[in-house]
Amino acid sequence: MTRPPPPRLILLHKQATSGRVRFLCLSSGVVAFAPLPALAALRDEDWSPTVNIHPAALVREAEAQLGLPEGAIEPEAGFQAWVDTPEGDVPVLLAAFTGIDPPFTAAERVHARFIAITESRQLSEVERHLLRRAYEHVLG
Repeated sequence: MTRPPPPRLILLHKQATSGRVRFLCLSSGVVAFAPLPALAALRDEDWSPTVNIHPAALVREAEAQLGLPEGAIEPEAGFQAWVDTPEGDVPVLLAAFTGIDPPFTAAERVHARFIAITESRQLSEVERHLLRRAYEHVLG
């Protein structure tokens, strides 16, 4: 039996006072912490999986990889996207940094930066569509 592909996480920061939304962009793209395969295709928004993923472990792993304390990232409830890949369906979850400002120093440590959705042209089509869904969810 083959192991299913690991879930991915999109990390964002929403400025409380202005509503400005920025996404953490790693060297491999905006899905942390492994890129999606080349043949990945985003499933329709109404596609329903047989199993849902709880984000707690994924969020804690992201905090550890970024060197942030527990509670620095919180899952965004109600968001889950699925990407069809040759290895199987990959769940993509959403989480937000809880600080007043984005953790720029943590991003620099992992050679990442924060981008606005308007700066996503260099990303794959799948990642751009994932960002659009995430952006619409957060602004809801």
